Amino acid sequence: MRTITTNDFSHPLADRSVVTIGNFDGVHRGHREIFRQVTARANELSATSVVVTFSPHPLRVLRPDDRRFCLITTDDQKRELIGESDIDLLLVIPFTKEFSALSADLFVRQILHACLGLCYLVIGHDYAFGRGREGNEPFLVQMGQELGFEVQSLDPVGDAGVLFSSSAVRRLVTNGAVAEALQILGRCHCVSGQVIHGREIGRSLGFPTANISTHNELIPGDGVYAVWVSVLDQLIMGACSVGVNPTFGGGQHTIEVFLFDFSADLYGHDVVIHFVDKLRDVTRFSDKTALMSQITTDVATARRILASGLPVEFQQ
Repeated sequence: MRTITTNDFSHPLADRSVVTIGNFDGVHRGHREIFRQVTARANELSATSVVVTFSPHPLRVLRPDDRRFCLITTDDQKRELIGESDIDLLLVIPFTKEFSALSADLFVRQILHACLGLCYLVIGHDYAFGRGREGNEPFLVQMGQELGFEVQSLDPVGDAGVLFSSSAVRRLVTNGAVAEALQILGRCHCVSGQVIHGREIGRSLGFPTANISTHNELIPGDGVYAVWVSVLDQLIMGACSVGVNPTFGGGQHTIEVFLFDFSADLYGHDVVIHFVDKLRDVTRFSDKTALMSQITTDVATARRILASGLPVEFQQ
């Protein structure tokens, strides 16, 4: 997949294309169904499959003070996940206040039609773009009749009565319901980062943990989780604690992971934590012995959960 980041649309980027547009935060199962439709139609029409997205997320520009909104994926994670759907071209448009004022009419004429050679557009249910969200389905159908492209609007995608949406993923992960979020994402929610030095409380208890510094915004709610950890080209079972350590006086909010049957020095290395299921809430214990006993139980429970199989994203 080619990735082009630009706001210069004066030169063609594709001769003939099938396009979808959106933020695609989390790249969940609903998004991947859109991409499947795009690639299938592009193959039928001998056209280039194109995903158009924006960076930063428009809400970061339009509502910069809204700290309640957390992105599910970083830009790098989103790009990698979109690439897994065999898309030919990812067009990333830098989103600014000036760009937000662009009318849907000009967006279609200058970017989709003139620059990308749009012949077929796939949009999600109730999707709209452009100034004032004027680029809705009726508008796009009318533009397609004028400029010569077709529009396909997909019905909502879901399973067992649950609609796949980024907002649902954010809500579930924030509440610690990572197993339920997996059903929408089609994979574990992941947090990536670098191992840094911490207070070394875990080491003093006989369970040395790796403290993670991350650029991910959406962190599972405070608690202890069964996780898989990608590190040093390996996939290791583990248990992860998110929050403060109330037994030892609280302090800084941390992400700490204990890797099972693993002893290599990880300081400075990058890791990816795949959250499988929540084991319990963070609790203040009466003493060090009680905490050690609970951690032993947590490790046993996590091993049992993780023994059921690899995360879906690693299954062949």
